[in-house]
Amino acid sequence: MTPAFEQTLAAIDALHAQDPRSTTLEDGTSMPQELAYAQRMSKWLEPVFNAPSELLQLAVRAQHLQRWQVPREEYEKGRVGYLTWRRDQGKRAGETTAQLMQEAGYSAEDAKRVAAMIGKKGLGRDPEVQALEDCACLVFLENYFADFSRKVEHDHMVRIVQMTWRKMSPRAHELALALPMSASSAALVKEALSEA
Repeated sequence: MTPAFEQTLAAIDALHAQDPRSTTLEDGTSMPQELAYAQRMSKWLEPVFNAPSELLQLAVRAQHLQRWQVPREEYEKGRVGYLTWRRDQGKRAGETTAQLMQEAGYSAEDAKRVAAMIGKKGLGRDPEVQALEDCACLVFLENYFADFSRKVEHDHMVRIVQMTWRKMSPRAHELALALPMSASSAALVKEALSEA
């Protein structure tokens, strides 16, 4: 890895570590939520995308950068509010990451490319953007799906699974179907896919 990559990655993780919210990992240790999310994203990248570039690795690591600073509740309820919040978060995370990259010595062009990936520009057409989306979907299914499904009405949860599935590549589908899930989560996925 280049010195610019190592410096940028360290700067990204330092910002992740500022998340005041914490989560408990499987081994019982505590970690800032956003740092745990970022590490989970990076863990999925190799299985999803063969030999990822430095730029893709940075985009995947920074996808939720400082997301806690603008809570979802500050936007209107419903799908439109959610999509606006998500778009704004992607733009902000991309701009911050691009700045960190240029401070570390990356070109403006490389920084712009990573910001575009974080903003998911070209999803469905750009293999690297698709890889980032696949990682996000797999992290959700592996780590947050079970808890989330207990808080959301059943039929709405079925639609969420269907929408998530449509955003994923065939490779990500294979990986998702191999995830260990509780009986209730597995049943929910099966129902969603049978109706898709």
